[in-house]
Amino acid sequence: MQSRSRPTGAADPAGTRISSGNRGLDDILGGGLDADRMYLYEGRPGTGKTTLALEFLLEGARHGERVLYITLSETESELQLVAGRHGWDLSGVDVFELVPPETTLDPGREITVLHPAEIELAETTRLILDRIADASPSRVVIDSLSELRLLAQNSLRYRRQVLALKHFFASRQCTVVLLDDMSAQENDLQLHSICHGVVLLEQLAIDYGAERRRLRVVKMRGIGFRGGFHDMKITTGGLEIYPRLVAAEHHASFAGDCTPSGNPELDKLLGGGLERGTNALLIGTAGVGKSSLALTYAIAAAERGEVAAIFAFDEGRGTLQARARTLGLPLQPALDSGRILFQQIDPAEMSPGEFAAIVRARVEEDRARLVIIDSLNGYLNAMPDGRFLILQMHELLSYLGQQGVLSIMILAQHGLVGPAETPVDISYLSDTVLMLRYFEHGGVVRRALSVVKKRSGDHEHSIREFRLGAGGLVLGPPLREFSGIFSGTPTYLGNADPLLQAGPDAEE
Repeated sequence: MQSRSRPTGAADPAGTRISSGNRGLDDILGGGLDADRMYLYEGRPGTGKTTLALEFLLEGARHGERVLYITLSETESELQLVAGRHGWDLSGVDVFELVPPETTLDPGREITVLHPAEIELAETTRLILDRIADASPSRVVIDSLSELRLLAQNSLRYRRQVLALKHFFASRQCTVVLLDDMSAQENDLQLHSICHGVVLLEQLAIDYGAERRRLRVVKMRGIGFRGGFHDMKITTGGLEIYPRLVAAEHHASFAGDCTPSGNPELDKLLGGGLERGTNALLIGTAGVGKSSLALTYAIAAAERGEVAAIFAFDEGRGTLQARARTLGLPLQPALDSGRILFQQIDPAEMSPGEFAAIVRARVEEDRARLVIIDSLNGYLNAMPDGRFLILQMHELLSYLGQQGVLSIMILAQHGLVGPAETPVDISYLSDTVLMLRYFEHGGVVRRALSVVKKRSGDHEHSIREFRLGAGGLVLGPPLREFSGIFSGTPTYLGNADPLLQAGPDAEE
């Protein structure tokens, strides 16, 4: 969004919005900030306030505006160091440093830590106002209010000073961002009431893995914004903010036709196949063939000229390629042509918001028509609080469905044979559920497959044996002479042998 710049005294057209300098925050606010208002960015040290404030000023400088950074807590050289590491040029930003270089610690004083500004509050305020009057900036950042609060010494004087600043800026057609490190013992709700908008930044330390950062718009007068917490991270180049995914905001027209798997017998078992805009859950114990079945769909999509995206939480590219060679699937050409996009996800380093943003990019930018999440167990580990996994998946699956994307999720159950436990029940969100299980017969471990749920149409209700080998996935006839296969203790009731005969290329 283009920032506006107009001479002092010009009329402010109703509804004028300016960019915050951060694409993610602009998205959350539905277009940016109201011009000529006072905003508060608050958060503990290290949450990214200075970075976000510099983005705000640099956006104005890019559009020829005069911008001013007033610092009471950091020196200009420290700001230049931060900017340099982000690859930013602050030559277009006027930095006013209120940290006197001659101040030193005096052992004779009764204080042990020198204040950033050894002058009275009135003098500090006068210096700020004089500099603003001389520069006539359209964007101002004051970093930080903690120093003003210490100089004020009491809350009444502090509030009166902030109100005076607000009234001064109101007549100057200037958009102001105040930074506060929340050093006060209690939340300063006085600031919240004075400012036009409040943005909270947080940093969370989890038990294992990288720290998590998130942002929340606490209030924004007259602006409809996306509420709740939004994941973010500090990268080279600024703050990456990932707006919380709201499926209702995204919809695309598509034909709900079936997507063939490349295996006629599997499509028959599914009543014709899996429809676009739906999701399928492959559930079973470790190693039973869930990932191989999903890979079959990805290869079939690539051969149709479509793009498939595979997000692997548990396996690497090498494992995927080895599996494809074992099954005789042409994976490498699909990877080389970009028809299959593979990305390994480290759940200890990536937040759910960032993962949702990556999925959106594959769908909207790369036009992926098939998304495979392998597996939900890894996705669950990426959640700082597992209670919200269901809500996160509901929004993500709803978004993919409205985009006409076929989603395949893989969920590993605990245990190999016998009764198996599911770490999280997500079956009610799934349009189709395929159960894969091991069973034993005649001293041989075999595999069985059945469709236990399909919302979008009829399907075959039988249980079939399947085999994985160099010929890919091979389905056998229904196991009508067996009972108790999914319980892990099957009983054979027939006289003939209805099972698949192992070939030289079969996995046993």
